[in-house]
Amino acid sequence: MTLRGKTAFVAGASRGIGATVAAALAREGAAVAVAARSEQEGRIPGTIYSVAEGISSSGGRVLAVPCDVTDEDSVQAAVAATVAEFGGIDILVANAGVLWLGPIESTPLKRWQLCLDVNLTGVFLVTKAVIPHVRARGGGSLIAVTTTGVGMAGANAYWVSKAAVERLYVGLAADLQPDNIAVNCLSPSRVVLTEGWQAGGAGMEIPPEMVEPPEAMGDAAIRLARQDGSGVTGTVQRSEALTF
Repeated sequence: MTLRGKTAFVAGASRGIGATVAAALAREGAAVAVAARSEQEGRIPGTIYSVAEGISSSGGRVLAVPCDVTDEDSVQAAVAATVAEFGGIDILVANAGVLWLGPIESTPLKRWQLCLDVNLTGVFLVTKAVIPHVRARGGGSLIAVTTTGVGMAGANAYWVSKAAVERLYVGLAADLQPDNIAVNCLSPSRVVLTEGWQAGGAGMEIPPEMVEPPEAMGDAAIRLARQDGSGVTGTVQRSEALTF
């Protein structure tokens, strides 16, 4: 089953996993909204416009939409622009995220709060905004990008925010099953060396066997995007273990 005729809203799509997932969904035939704050090149490479251009040049239907996931008005405006352009939304990929590494006793409150604001509240806001539009289409798929598990020293704020998203989405799956909406979490099985990781990884060396190509997340997102409330829902999936 292709995704032709479907529309996907991908939050956090200006680089890394989000950009890879957006391109993968477009190749499967979905119209894609590339949503993120990054409108101009900054310290970390990638913008919504460069990602959208790549999709468009490959023949995909795409819209670049500025979106700050921590700002409810910005999220609502981005979702409204997507609906105006494509007529609705069938798929959400909530991928926007930030990483902070440091001992808990020296973690500034603003860094802790930033992880919660972007990684958790951001997922809440985009999910809240998209649900009515997915419901109006008679069903669809919501996907939150999380993480494999605890184990990286100093990543406390990151782990906490991602674990909370998993609890949010597992609970939401039961609420939305009557609306024929699948709700799942997706995490890399190993480490994806994105631009964000390179900037925030504090120079940490990752053994080659622990590195996962970003395309694995794109393939896994396609499989989850094909689901609705009658299929796989209420789960936390690992990219390289997702085989259905």
